[in-house]
Amino acid sequence: MKTKEAKALLNRASEKLRVSLDAVVDAKANVEVVEAEAAEIYLIDGKPALFKAGAEVFPTLIFTEIADHVPRVVVDMGAVRHVCNGADIMAPGIVRIEGEFSKGAVVLVTDVKHGKPLAIGEILYDAAEARTVKQGAVVKSVHYVSDKIWNLAKTLNV
Repeated sequence: MKTKEAKALLNRASEKLRVSLDAVVDAKANVEVVEAEAAEIYLIDGKPALFKAGAEVFPTLIFTEIADHVPRVVVDMGAVRHVCNGADIMAPGIVRIEGEFSKGAVVLVTDVKHGKPLAIGEILYDAAEARTVKQGAVVKSVHYVSDKIWNLAKTLNV
C-alpha cells in the first residue's frame, strides 16, 4: 500500500478501536493488503494485523500487540466451545468485563483459565450496563478462532 493509504487505514482502525495505533505500530511500518475470498487482510511488517469486514476494520486475533489496549470480556470455560464456533457472547458465560467502553466498541474475548484470545467482537452495551446484564447477547462476534479469517491469517503469519 502507498504510505498515504496505509496512514488512512491505520487512522480508520484507530477510530474503530478507540485506541491510537501509533502506540502499537511503527509510523514507518510496511503495510500490505492480501485480498482473498474470505476477506481483505492487512499485513503490518508481514504480520496479519487487521482485516476488513464490510466497511469496518478490525484487528485479527493474531495481532496480539493490541490486546492490552482494548477492553476485554472474559468467559467461563463452558462458553469456549460456543465462542470458537462463532456464537455471540452471552451474559451467563461472562465471568468479568475489563476496561471502560461505550456501545459498539471493539472488545477482545478471552477464556478465564488461560487468558487465550478467542474472539474479537463489538460490545452491545456501554460498560456500566454490560456489567449488569444477566441474559442475552452482550458481544456480537465478528472474528473468532477457527473462522475463515483466522485460518487465512495463520497461513500468512510466518
